[in-house]
Amino acid sequence: MDRIGLRRHLPSLPFVAALALVVALSAGVFIYLGVYNIAADEPHTRAVYSVLESLRDRSIQVHARGLKPPADLASAQRISIGAGLYGEMCSGCHLGPGVEKSEMSQGLYPQAPELARAQDLTPAQQFWIIKHGVKLSAMPAWGKTHSDPLIWDMVAFVRKLPGMTPEQYKALVASAPADHDEMMKDMPGMK
Repeated sequence: MDRIGLRRHLPSLPFVAALALVVALSAGVFIYLGVYNIAADEPHTRAVYSVLESLRDRSIQVHARGLKPPADLASAQRISIGAGLYGEMCSGCHLGPGVEKSEMSQGLYPQAPELARAQDLTPAQQFWIIKHGVKLSAMPAWGKTHSDPLIWDMVAFVRKLPGMTPEQYKALVASAPADHDEMMKDMPGMK
């Protein structure tokens, strides 16, 4: 097909501009009228949930690239510190072995993943999620209040959760260092 024939098959610029204007106005009316129900007790449509899930997963993969876990990620000290942090900050939503669902965990939408179940995330992806949080999911950005070493401690513990018995979980959280506030004071840039 030559250039002239190709031009006959392409929409005209005014048509494309008019179509873009109609789409923008329709989106504006849709948003202004509050047509889409964003209530946490009303699940997304399958299509919307699929798009949001794909957006979340791909964003985490891209932004976590290049993050390197510390060499001692599996150390007992990191796991112990992470257990205490997890017990204080995470178990209310993400539960743990033998931990019953809380009022808060039952009201979340989307539901927070139960981290005692096997996850297919890399340590870097887990670090990125804990540090930066996830919009529209109630997952806070713990990097605003916790140093990178403490976040890696949480990753170390979360990686040990799957397969842990309720007794092991309870004992590890109970025996964790209790001086997290003191650790935070010693971290550069933390109060």
